[in-house]
Amino acid sequence: MKVIATDVNDSDKKLARKLAQEEAHHLRGIDSYFYRSHLVYEKELTHLVFRSWLYAIHASEIPEPGDYQLLFIGEDSIIISRDEKGNIHAMHNICRHRGSRVCEAPAGNRKVFVCPYHGWVYNSDGSLKSARETHVMPDFNLQAHGLKKIRLVEFMGLIFINCDPQAVDFLKPLENLRKPLGAYQLENAKVAHKHTYRINANWKLALENYLECYHCATSHRAYSRLHTLRDLDEKVSPLISAMLAQTDRITGIDGMGTAYDKTYLNAEGFGACINTSRYGLFKDHQTGSADGKPLAPLMGDIRAYDGGVGDFQMGPLSFMLNYPDHCVMYRFLPRSLTSTDMQLVWYVNANAVEGTDYDKEKLIWLWHNTSLEDDYIITRNSEGVNSRFFEPGPYHPEFEASLHQFNRWYLHTLENSLPTPG
Repeated sequence: MKVIATDVNDSDKKLARKLAQEEAHHLRGIDSYFYRSHLVYEKELTHLVFRSWLYAIHASEIPEPGDYQLLFIGEDSIIISRDEKGNIHAMHNICRHRGSRVCEAPAGNRKVFVCPYHGWVYNSDGSLKSARETHVMPDFNLQAHGLKKIRLVEFMGLIFINCDPQAVDFLKPLENLRKPLGAYQLENAKVAHKHTYRINANWKLALENYLECYHCATSHRAYSRLHTLRDLDEKVSPLISAMLAQTDRITGIDGMGTAYDKTYLNAEGFGACINTSRYGLFKDHQTGSADGKPLAPLMGDIRAYDGGVGDFQMGPLSFMLNYPDHCVMYRFLPRSLTSTDMQLVWYVNANAVEGTDYDKEKLIWLWHNTSLEDDYIITRNSEGVNSRFFEPGPYHPEFEASLHQFNRWYLHTLENSLPTPG
């Protein structure tokens, strides 16, 4: 973890000045202050991250009653569990007595969660089962002291959470993905592999890297041999148009080539970003593999390879790249001012057998190596951005358009976090 000195003069007034400067130069990258400030980081967690819809896990990862997994964001721990009736819950891993964590192992199966400090016992749905010697407290109410619940929705097997009790509905925006995402039948898929890459950089640098492909041609040679996103639209639009013209027919999916974009400032509600489009692979490439050849059985209802890739965004920090034979989820979560968890999850058809229908090492090769390359370039970007001599340059109008949209929303969110003058 990189250590950054605290600015003892940091304040809301300084943040307001910095935001005003960004408004005057909004066509360039943002100032290093926003990557270094401890004050800004705390505001990001409170006003952006914990108010947004975030991908948590796939429902198949906790199949049995009592199964759970922990999710870590910043200094916080969240329990995602399946209760004895089969329902899935999300709750803060914080005892309602004195605050101890009631669960330490990152995954497992528990009938109850027991606080190791004073022995309060919680059911798998978060309700308080018992609290020692509270019979002498006449006003004590078990029902009022369950683990604090977190908003949760399930869509096609994907579990999303939001720590804001007043969060906007997410299922309605997600419905705009019904046709193109439904083709993969993710509710019937299984997790073939998942890996969390700890990036020693501010979370925005990791996310910004994902949001642009200006770096792809120079930093990701294997990826760029296959994917048309490495090039300007003017170079590849004929190939993409030809693919889109036949994608529904070849895949057998009505609406496979659907495009939809409601993200950031244009989202249907705060932190409820939704985007989908389908872009092309270069000729004679069918999927995201070392040689472009199939890796696993086709997903869901898809009948054949169309030379396309489904691109999805669900919330501000979760993304999917869906090939006809496998899907890859990306999720970015801040862990500190200078560290980020970038998690990748590979999905295959639920009936696919590892070692028979797919080779796991070949399945993950492209995006595992791309992620290692990303770690290298993000870390070095962080070193430069944190220099006192860094001066942001202009955004590329096409390659960095999504990055620009994110930063406009991000700065707008920080502006709204400032106290009202008066």
